[in-house]
Amino acid sequence: MSESEQYSRNTLMDFIDYRPLDIEICDVTLRDGEQTPGVVFTKEQKLAVASELDSMGVEVIEAGFPVVSACEKEIVKEIANQGYDSRICCLSRAVKGDVDAALDCDVDIVSIFIAMSDMHLKYKYHRTLEDMLGCAKEAIEYATDHGLNVRFAAEDASRTPIDRLKQAFKEVESEYKVQYVSLADTIGILNPTTTHYLVSEIFKSVNTSICIHCHDDLGMATANTLAAAEAGAKQLHTTVNGIGERAGNASLEEVLVALRVQYGIERYDTKKLTALSKTISEYSNITPSVNKAVVGQNTFTHESGIHVAAILEEPRTYELFLPEMVGGKRNLVVGKHTGTKALKGIINSIGLCLEREELCALIEKVKVCTEEKHKSISRDQLERLITQVRQEQKPSGSEKEKFSI
Repeated sequence: MSESEQYSRNTLMDFIDYRPLDIEICDVTLRDGEQTPGVVFTKEQKLAVASELDSMGVEVIEAGFPVVSACEKEIVKEIANQGYDSRICCLSRAVKGDVDAALDCDVDIVSIFIAMSDMHLKYKYHRTLEDMLGCAKEAIEYATDHGLNVRFAAEDASRTPIDRLKQAFKEVESEYKVQYVSLADTIGILNPTTTHYLVSEIFKSVNTSICIHCHDDLGMATANTLAAAEAGAKQLHTTVNGIGERAGNASLEEVLVALRVQYGIERYDTKKLTALSKTISEYSNITPSVNKAVVGQNTFTHESGIHVAAILEEPRTYELFLPEMVGGKRNLVVGKHTGTKALKGIINSIGLCLEREELCALIEKVKVCTEEKHKSISRDQLERLITQVRQEQKPSGSEKEKFSI
């Protein structure tokens, strides 16, 4: 099966005027994802996740925040020395000691961040913009002098005056030749329209690659990330299962599948997404909601009779992308909304066959059972009902048996 046959392309994109995407993924599961309350990854877990992200084709892995602890620093250094194709990044405040920790870790990129919003300057730093920008420049100069690639990140960028962002980014671009400037929607206040506007304004003002880091407080992190890409952002930040502070971050699985369906970007190995999601669920003790896009338990689960009957002929009638594309599995459920045609197809799919009378008797039992128990029927339950129907419908004497299994 070709890649194009695994999903339905959004052909309406042909009528939309947008800048061709030039993007890379920076997955921040091992840093921002670990800032999820109650989540702490072990060294072995971080190495396993980094290896999977690398094998999927993720270009940049943010491995951690080395200055947090000696253990964190050791883990970041080990990840940086695994020989991955992915470049390894770490976080740093605008402090020389943090940059020293990054240098000790042998990372490829250091992300030096400050906030420049009035809110953060007044209530977090208790310092002026000039003071904080000065600290950032000193740290950036120190990092570049020691051979590090630098991403200059504006925390709370979405509540910072755009002219202030433009000026700061232009200054570090011209003075230190940083590799990236980064916009963080720290509290998830943006929507796709304002994200596009913000990134477009910065894109017109700098020559440096732009990064976008979206939080999901209003449930728009993935949409905002894609809007940023259309506006010219190059580096898109994600976490597996969308974990992270508060409501989390833009979801890796949602972003990668959307890039394929919407824009035809197929270079990432999406077949590993479901397995990686389960791994992060186990490591974090956080199970995605059953209706979570791409990797949720119900993503490829169908009960409606009309839907199931169509899916049995052509899965793409009710699936945007096939489960195989993300390493998932289809699940056809027998329940209250299952019709005769769908039930017959489900029975056939598990290697059984019933005559029409038996099938009609079975559908009645299914509906009674699901309405009484208020839930769908498992395969084991279905097989027990089939046995019961067979016994009830079994002909007496020499009458020929009318069913087969």
